Amino acid sequence: MEYNDMRFKIPHESKSYQNDSRFVVEAIESIIKDAIDTGNNRIILNTNLKLGLPMENINKIAGPIIEAWAYEVFHNIKDNLDNVFHLVNAESMPRLDMADILLQFKKNSSSITASVDTKATAEDIEGSGKGPNITSFSRIRSAYIEDPDFMFIILSLKHKVYSQRNSNSLLMDGIMEIVRYNAYDLKFLSDNDINYNPALGTGQIQVKDVHYVEYEYRTTWEFCRLLDQKYLKSSRRSFDDWYREAIKNKWIKE
Repeated sequence: MEYNDMRFKIPHESKSYQNDSRFVVEAIESIIKDAIDTGNNRIILNTNLKLGLPMENINKIAGPIIEAWAYEVFHNIKDNLDNVFHLVNAESMPRLDMADILLQFKKNSSSITASVDTKATAEDIEGSGKGPNITSFSRIRSAYIEDPDFMFIILSLKHKVYSQRNSNSLLMDGIMEIVRYNAYDLKFLSDNDINYNPALGTGQIQVKDVHYVEYEYRTTWEFCRLLDQKYLKSSRRSFDDWYREAIKNKWIKE
């Protein structure tokens, strides 16, 4: 028995998916751009440290702080029912969920839901943003079977951190400033941009460099097959391993 002998459950996305994906990515990027252009891109960390925050380690805590900033930006916009971005809902997802933020946009008479995974990377640290874990192989593979229109957006937020003396307290404030951004649909990343790391559970899907990616438009089923090939080409995985996951997650017909 081999991979091509399987009776796969083949997902079929909506004909509008590619346009919907472009609509969402452009809206997300426009929202972040607007936050930067209006000066709403600085996070101020007040402490009682006279010498300021330890700058050499500050990036270790940047991820959850910038994720909270992004959610707040989206949340504030959706409260304006007439916002130009057509954002109608924003929800912060539980810690162990695949995504950090769930967004819903209004497009004509329908709505589009996007799961957003935020990745914070440092402007001044070489190699920051290379090879981050995105989500587990089995989890993302199953998501596209359950919903062929599942939209998983990676939002890369590049930041710089510096200290500034507070004129009132005379203590040093730590400033996190979002300076660059990039959003893209995981399903459309080029083959070369996607890695598979067999460590941790069923393995992790990674992006080689979140700042520089190329697009290859494909169907949901083509992406599922791409994920499978990444898994099967790993020296630490076998067809039997894949078959066990396929049975467990109902990727094939009984």
